[in-house]
Amino acid sequence: MKRRGVTKRQVAVSLGALALSAAMPRRAAAQVAGRPITIIVPYSPGTGIDILARSIATDLSNRFNQPVVVDNRTGASGNIGTGMAARAAPDGNTLLMIAKVFVVNPSLFKSVPYDPVTSFEPIIKLATGTIVLAVHPSVPANNVREFVAWVRSQPPGSVNYGSAGFATPHHLSMELFKQAAGVNLTHIPYKGTSGVMTDLIGNHVSAMFIPTHVAMPFARDRQIRVLGIAGRERSAAMPDVPTLHEQGLGDVENDLWFGLLAPAGTRPDVVARYNSAINEIIRTPEMVASLAKQGLVVSGGGPEVLRDLIVKDRAKWAKVIADAGIKAD
Repeated sequence: MKRRGVTKRQVAVSLGALALSAAMPRRAAAQVAGRPITIIVPYSPGTGIDILARSIATDLSNRFNQPVVVDNRTGASGNIGTGMAARAAPDGNTLLMIAKVFVVNPSLFKSVPYDPVTSFEPIIKLATGTIVLAVHPSVPANNVREFVAWVRSQPPGSVNYGSAGFATPHHLSMELFKQAAGVNLTHIPYKGTSGVMTDLIGNHVSAMFIPTHVAMPFARDRQIRVLGIAGRERSAAMPDVPTLHEQGLGDVENDLWFGLLAPAGTRPDVVARYNSAINEIIRTPEMVASLAKQGLVVSGGGPEVLRDLIVKDRAKWAKVIADAGIKAD
């Protein structure tokens, strides 16, 4: 009779199999057949970020051969959808599309259902847009220095500026400008860009910060005057417009950026797979052209690019908001 039990050879074979199994890369959760990938967009359908998400979803579905759906979860300045994504299982099947306000909200609200750094795994920075300082043509200024001098010549607080809403990039850009230039302007918030643009053209507000691609047709028709770009580099869309940095306001830098995240705990191989695929997607001629129509330039790169940006912008805008005394309503 053979002795019952496990021989040394069997033990060696078993240990070898375990070692081989551990060394082999695990199959990414996003590859599970039949399970849809959901991209949560915490803003309304038809917005720029929603259009970007749907474009990526289509190409991603074709590449991964599985359904990819966009789920618009609006409300609370993006906090509802973002909180939902933060609580999702880190299995590679739930992603979150973010805009810059993602790093701003924690400094505005008493509490938000996520932490920009610890609640998510960065996947990729998708695209970046520029924002410009524009004034009504009646304002006697052709550059930033003349605009600052004119504001200082007026009674304090008598010059109004508009924004597309409270704590939007338009609003925060001007607050940063006010701090850097040492001027006082009164904020008039609107609900969206169209209303404030109408009133800027009608001279009901004197100035505002506005995305470059939105400003272009009005500047071309001389309904507004663009004084400078809030960034270190000029925009290819407006190459003749100098930056605020060139005009002596180097601290006034703002841009519009979009990124893609996964819930914290998502495996590195899943993040790497998404990063590789989406880097290819956003660099296709079709996607580059589509983004250009929205005034956006492709970004891309590794997850660390988005991670570093989130950390930097969170600290930067927390200080701006605290110094300006801005609080959510």
